[in-house]
Amino acid sequence: MMLTAVVGINWGDEGKGRMVDLLSAGYDVICRYQGGNNAGHTVINEKGKFILNLLPSGILRTETVNVMGGGMVIDLEHLCGEIAALSQKGVRVTLENLKISDKAFICLPYHKQQDILEEERLGAKQYGSTRRGIAPVYGDKYLKKGLRIGDLLDFKTLAEKLTDVIEWKNLTLGSYGGGKAVYSDTLDWLTEYGRQIIPFIADTTDFLLAAVHAGKNILFEAQLGALRDIDYGIYPYTTSSQTLAAYAPIGAGIPGMKLDRVIGVMKAYSSCVGAGPFVSEMFGDEAAALREAGGEYGAATGRPRRVGAFDIPASKYGIQVQGADELAITKLDVLSFLDKIPVCVAYEIDGVRTDSFPTSDRLLRAKPVYEYLDPFKTDISKCRKAADLPAAALRYLRFIEKAVNCPIKYVSVGAGREDYLVLT
Repeated sequence: MMLTAVVGINWGDEGKGRMVDLLSAGYDVICRYQGGNNAGHTVINEKGKFILNLLPSGILRTETVNVMGGGMVIDLEHLCGEIAALSQKGVRVTLENLKISDKAFICLPYHKQQDILEEERLGAKQYGSTRRGIAPVYGDKYLKKGLRIGDLLDFKTLAEKLTDVIEWKNLTLGSYGGGKAVYSDTLDWLTEYGRQIIPFIADTTDFLLAAVHAGKNILFEAQLGALRDIDYGIYPYTTSSQTLAAYAPIGAGIPGMKLDRVIGVMKAYSSCVGAGPFVSEMFGDEAAALREAGGEYGAATGRPRRVGAFDIPASKYGIQVQGADELAITKLDVLSFLDKIPVCVAYEIDGVRTDSFPTSDRLLRAKPVYEYLDPFKTDISKCRKAADLPAAALRYLRFIEKAVNCPIKYVSVGAGREDYLVLT
C-alpha cells in the first residue's frame, strides 16, 4: 500500500494534471481532495487533449477509481458538462470509476453571482478571482449556510434547507445593490443537475478505508500550489482551501491516515494566474516570448498567465510547507529558445538581501536578485534519460536541485504522456 500526494510547489499551474496522468498507472485510486472548478489540469495522451477542472486526472485511465473528496466544492452544472465532454471523446465516466463524497459542498449559481459582484466592487483592488464562486461557497461552508452533495439524496429536506439559505443569501446579495437568488430557479437547477450525479454519491470514507485495508495504492491530487494555500500562501491572494499535502487525507475522507510520499511539481520557470506579489515576473517582449513558448494561458479561464524566472526563495518555501520528498520539473523543453536562462536566487527587501520567502506585506517590497545560467538551445523533446540531455540543461536541473535542497526525480520534456525522463 502506498499513499502519495502530488502537489504544487508554487502558485499553481505547475503541470500537476500531467504528472497525475503519468503516475496514475501505478495507483488504484486517484482522489481530488480540495478546490473546485477554479483551476484546470491539462492532460495530453493518446486519446487527445483534456482540460479537467473538477474530475481527478486519473479518470482518463479505465483501470482506476476516481474520488472527489469532501474537501471539494462542486458546481453540479460544470461537472455534468465535464462528464459529457469526456463522453464525446470516448472516455466513459461510470459508477465503477467515479465516486463523489456526500460531504463535498455544492457551488450554487448565486455563489458565482456573489463572486462577480465582489470582484466588481473591489475594482482595481480585486484578487483576480476566476469568478466561479469558490470563495463564497467556502465562506458559506464555514458559516454553516451551505448545502452538501449528500443533501441531494432527500429532495424534500433539501427544499426546506434551501428556503432558509436563500433568505439569508439574499441579505448578502442585496448589500451589493443588485442581484438576487431566486428560490424556484435554484431548486430547478439543483433538480436538473443533481439528479444526474446522484448515482455517483458515496461515503468516500468507507470506500477509501476499504481500499487502504485491501492494500490499494492511493494517489491524492491537489489543485493550485503552496503559495495559494489559504493559511500558508500569499494571503489574501490565495484560494479558499488548503492546497497542502498534509490536508490530503482530511479532504479525501480518511483523516486518520498518513502519507507515505509527497511529490512536488514545479515548472522549469515560474507562472502565475491572478493577482498578488510575483517577484520574478517578466514584462514586455521578454514575458510575451516566454508566454508563447510555454502556451501560458489559464486552463480554467483562458487568461494569459504572468510568467517569470524560476524563483528559488518561493520554491524552497513551497517545498518546506508541502513536505515534498521529491520533485517533478515540467516544461524544461520550453527554455530551449532562451539565449541565457535567468534564475531568481534571492530577494532584496528594503535594501537587504534575503534567501527566505516572506508571506507578509514585506513580499510586496521584494525585488529579484538574478543569476544567469548557460542556454541549451536545442530540442530536448526526444530525451528519455538524463544522459540524453544537453550538458547545459542537466547543469540547470542540478543547480535548481541543490538550491532548493530537494531531489528532482521526474523531468517533463514535452506535453505528451511519455515525454518525460527520470533523473537519477
